[in-house]
Amino acid sequence: MPEPIQLTTDRLLLRPWRDSDREPFAALNADPAVMEFFPAMLSHAESDAMADRIQAGFDERGWGLWAVEVVNPTSVHDAIQTERTPFIGYVGLAIPRFDAHFTPCVEIGWRLQKSAWGFGYAPEAARAVLQFGFEQLKLAEIVSLTATVNLKSQRVMQKLNMSYDAADDFDHPALSEGHRLRRHVLYRLSREFFIDTPTPV
Repeated sequence: MPEPIQLTTDRLLLRPWRDSDREPFAALNADPAVMEFFPAMLSHAESDAMADRIQAGFDERGWGLWAVEVVNPTSVHDAIQTERTPFIGYVGLAIPRFDAHFTPCVEIGWRLQKSAWGFGYAPEAARAVLQFGFEQLKLAEIVSLTATVNLKSQRVMQKLNMSYDAADDFDHPALSEGHRLRRHVLYRLSREFFIDTPTPV
């Protein structure tokens, strides 16, 4: 079993999961606002099963969807967030389990509790994940995907300097025809572009 990897940023720690993360993760997955652009909210059992799959990824590879916590408050909001709960969600890398024109691939994704929105945590953590993926794993490309109607996540992808081509739009095979979230966008980022291009603020 590989040694699990931790990543740090100015404000955040990206770390392997703990048992104590499961309750706030279940609450996050049962929040209608957080789950607006996912097919359904998760029951506690479904949330625990997802945490089990995430842990299995760490056991297999040493990396995955890292648990994120605020550890170095630099503002009043950061301090309040840290007091509320160290765990604010996940940001990390995953391997999609479905077939599409762009698979096999490695995807970057995030899911944060609503109280952590709007303060730059997602792009801050995601930049550290991209750096790890390109510099340590030597990935040639990292992608990100979401429903076409999820403009908030697309804004994070744009902040990460990921590129979009409408020709890459696709219907998610796990969602039935006519489902409001079936149509997805795909954003891409290559290692060469990441290294050569400054990331916008």
